Amino acid sequence: MKTLADRINQKMSEQRLTQQSLAERAGLSQAAIYKLTSGKTKETKKLIQLAAALNVDMQWLATGTMRANPATAANAELLGGFEEWDSNTPLLDDEVELPFLREVEVSAGTGKFHVEENPASKLRFAKATLKRVGVSAENAACVRVSGDSMEPVMPDGCTVGIDTSSKRIKDGDIYAIDYDGQLLVKRLYRILGGGGGVRIRSYNESEYQDVECMGEEMAKLNVLGRVFWWSVLR
Repeated sequence: MKTLADRINQKMSEQRLTQQSLAERAGLSQAAIYKLTSGKTKETKKLIQLAAALNVDMQWLATGTMRANPATAANAELLGGFEEWDSNTPLLDDEVELPFLREVEVSAGTGKFHVEENPASKLRFAKATLKRVGVSAENAACVRVSGDSMEPVMPDGCTVGIDTSSKRIKDGDIYAIDYDGQLLVKRLYRILGGGGGVRIRSYNESEYQDVECMGEEMAKLNVLGRVFWWSVLR
């Protein structure tokens, strides 16, 4: 009976993949791939990444059997339980910590703010997740959305990931911005003609009007990065 190691080795051979190349594709360490291919590790929680890297069905990789007919196959998977961790838990080889951004008052009582990294808050991501969407860890950060201006897409308390290297505005995309010291997550549109500018738009258009940033107002706008991911707990 074939094992997980047999199936991984089979597909590596067919695709002429080395342990290092598979490790890079899956966002794992070469040591982890070696343990899997040698049979020293009998199972892994990284089946999704491995299956994607090998371009095979995850169920086949895990069990050696194929899924049901697509017409009757389930459209969801039980991926296993959560692993508890805190700030003292060491990072795994395939994990990175992304910082959160926050508004900070410049000086007490002035009412002026600027945006900076919050060293007390971090969010863990798999390197493979960032690689899949073409985002480098050193260019990524997180922002927590508050209020109902971006509902129903991004409800109050939603957390978003931003790519700080992607600041060129593509009409309709979502960006994190620093607007006169306010940390906002909004859709942006370019305003052409008349010197140009940026239209700041919420999803909840019935309650929140567009803000047009033009002329001298543009000095107040700093595009922090494009939103590439978001998540919310219910």
